[in-house]
Amino acid sequence: MSSDLAARRTAVLGPNVPTFYETPVHLVKGVGVWAWGADGCKYLDCYNNVPHVGHCHPHVVTAIAKQAAKLNTHTRYLHSGIVEYCERLTAKFQTQLDQVIMVCSGSEANDIALRMAQAVTGKTGIIATDNTYHGNTMAVSQLSSRKPPIGGYASNIRHIPAPDTLRPVGGTADGQAVAFAQELQTAIDDLEASGHGFSGFLFCPTFANEGLPDLPQNFMKPAEQVVKAAGGLLIADEVQPGFGRGGETWWGHEWLGISPDVVTLGKPMANGHPVAAVVARAEIMAEFRNAFGYFNTFGGNPVSCAAAAATLDVIEQDNLVNHAKNVGAVFLRELHSIDHHSIASRRGRGLFFALELETDGAADESLAAHVVEYARNHGLLMGRSGRNRNILKLRPPMPFSNENVAMACDILQAAFKA
Repeated sequence: MSSDLAARRTAVLGPNVPTFYETPVHLVKGVGVWAWGADGCKYLDCYNNVPHVGHCHPHVVTAIAKQAAKLNTHTRYLHSGIVEYCERLTAKFQTQLDQVIMVCSGSEANDIALRMAQAVTGKTGIIATDNTYHGNTMAVSQLSSRKPPIGGYASNIRHIPAPDTLRPVGGTADGQAVAFAQELQTAIDDLEASGHGFSGFLFCPTFANEGLPDLPQNFMKPAEQVVKAAGGLLIADEVQPGFGRGGETWWGHEWLGISPDVVTLGKPMANGHPVAAVVARAEIMAEFRNAFGYFNTFGGNPVSCAAAAATLDVIEQDNLVNHAKNVGAVFLRELHSIDHHSIASRRGRGLFFALELETDGAADESLAAHVVEYARNHGLLMGRSGRNRNILKLRPPMPFSNENVAMACDILQAAFKA
């Protein structure tokens, strides 16, 4: 059945539409941290951050159904849902990030953030790391290093070396923060000399697609100073680390102790409903609104806002930020107990983990692929990340328990032994 569905999928969606695993998983149901395949297999979800408060959480499902049965329309009409939600959302930020644009995807949010930087500075140059991903629009795809754009990168784009645990920028872990900031300054100087000028630096506070490097809390301080001194915007892409995944704070940038000018949100925002947002200071929002005639048909619709508000309810009522901190500490400790000579680094923050695999000093992509496939075949969903796809990536829904940790680590240990 699944092979027939895969063939029909290719026929109607086209070639090279990504799926996970050598044999794609055909999911039919999800509850909490569990998902079920069409063949009856039950999987412990250790990868998906979209169902942030658990697959099909009843409170979120009920909120969506109730609002869908009452009204759904765009934001050219007044509706209390978007106002009340955005008031709750901005209250979660420690700095003066107090105005919101609601959209449908992280790609859209990051695209808007780049235009905000242009509107504020009057310049077009943008900087990102050389091992990142920020979305699928034409603008933000210029920042992705996985597949360079046709015709090459635009002349207003600069990439700087991504921070790294095993091979730090500048050569030493202690000097990496300063070396990273120096690379940023060099790119800024180059953009200014080119005539494009520097408008902003877009980064993920956990550098998730770069492999979740193990960095100190003050790592971004020198880079923040460089960006602010150059008059550009510091843009934090919180699509992966946001909404408490780090386990100590609501936001990754908050843990770093920095103050971004713009924050983008996405995947976990409404527990699977397509909701994303840009949060910015009022003066930045005004510059953007005056420079661009922006409207989003589905962004901020009443059903989406109901889903997002219900997701906030669950995070708050179940104390999931602190839960992520406590369970995450147990998970990381258990990951350190897994014994294999090719595990070069084990690292994590809250409920976000990475195991970097190297054999004889070289990235071991084949071993990483083996572990992921073994886990899938034994009831555990996980993924890979990093420049060489040799970093195991674990990012479970927030209600993950200590019992779930034990099961996940048992399967991982068996995968390394197999």
